[in-house]
Amino acid sequence: MAVAELSPSYSKICLHSSQVSFSIRLANHRRCALRPSPRTRSTRISCSVAPNQVQAPVAVLPEDPNKKSDCFGIFCLTYDLKAEEETKSWKKLINIAVSGAAGMISNHLLFKLASGEVFGPDQPIALKLLGSERSFQALEGVAMELEDSLFPLLREVKISIDPYEVFQDVEWALLIGAKPRGPGMERAGLLDINGQIFAEQGKALNAGASRNVKVLVVGNPCNTNALICMKNAPNIPAKNFHALTRLDENRAKCQLALKAGVFYDKVSNMTIWGNHSTTQVPDFLNARINGLPVKEVIKDHKWLEEEFTEKVQKRGGVLIKKWGRSSAASTAVSIVDAIRSLVTPTPEGDWFSSGVYTTGNPYGIAEDIVFSMPCRSKGDGDYELVKDVIFDEYLLKRITKTEAELLAEKRCVAHLTGEGIAFCDLPEDTMLPGEM
Repeated sequence: MAVAELSPSYSKICLHSSQVSFSIRLANHRRCALRPSPRTRSTRISCSVAPNQVQAPVAVLPEDPNKKSDCFGIFCLTYDLKAEEETKSWKKLINIAVSGAAGMISNHLLFKLASGEVFGPDQPIALKLLGSERSFQALEGVAMELEDSLFPLLREVKISIDPYEVFQDVEWALLIGAKPRGPGMERAGLLDINGQIFAEQGKALNAGASRNVKVLVVGNPCNTNALICMKNAPNIPAKNFHALTRLDENRAKCQLALKAGVFYDKVSNMTIWGNHSTTQVPDFLNARINGLPVKEVIKDHKWLEEEFTEKVQKRGGVLIKKWGRSSAASTAVSIVDAIRSLVTPTPEGDWFSSGVYTTGNPYGIAEDIVFSMPCRSKGDGDYELVKDVIFDEYLLKRITKTEAELLAEKRCVAHLTGEGIAFCDLPEDTMLPGEM
């Protein structure tokens, strides 16, 4: 044990054990700017800053110095929120896990989470970041940037490559990390590779997450990955799993606004039906502009059926050609939108899109798949499916096509959902260009 004086009332204690971990405890807004020295993977460093006197119970060392720390990663900031006057009105701290935390989407998202933009200015959070052996150094860099940003609401940051460790007690799990499709890789192969990742993460969530954890799957193919994750977490309500289709909804709203010559906040009731692929169905039949049905505002119905639908379906591919990489910032924004739609009440008469479990749905869509549908929320993290929607022949035909694709994907991953031997009969290669 090494001890170094920091001030008359604070001391630094460092313990060495068998795994990489660096923990900092903060008291009275003092920050410990320590960094782990070069080490091998078999070394563990756990550092804490704590008061020597009992009268300021901001951080307390464990009674047993040999007991394993609850904190893992490059740093862990722990606070007694009641000890600081400005934090007494804050809500109870919530734990948020993010996989793929060293990637580009997370690089935009994590700072939005930490700033209070997502959960509000009085909601302290703990971030638990999941990476891989290959990305661990980058994950340390992400944690350092979060530390240097001095977000008051960010009370803890932990990093790890173990999903069982990261998902312990989490109330939100944002599953971003997934393997992109490489040259020559068949879509069925990608479903299997990423499916194995999400099967393991489902088991880890089932083992240690809050029983009411909300899970948002971003890694593609997100609908089927969400189904796999859900099937491997039987102790978590199926209704708590979402596949991200909010970026598709946002893109559809933008295209309708451009065509109608209005700002996009005038577009409401936009639904994306089905799969996050080029079979997705942007629903202009039920959407509204300035409170009026879209087809009454935009008279060019051929544009709606052909150009509008294709623009939304292929927007990601166009962006890659212009930008040289897939969308990251706009995806992060859509994750924020998706979460906020669940934690704030839906405006009267409006709804939002999310890929959710179909069992019990009122539309006649095949059960036991994850399918994007219109939802409303009271702001409590839960949702209900919207019943006051209409269908025409064009919309039903499109929905049937995307439904067939998801059923085929489900058969392709049967070995990962506990439903027997997988059989791949995918109708065509319809994955979004961003996954190519």
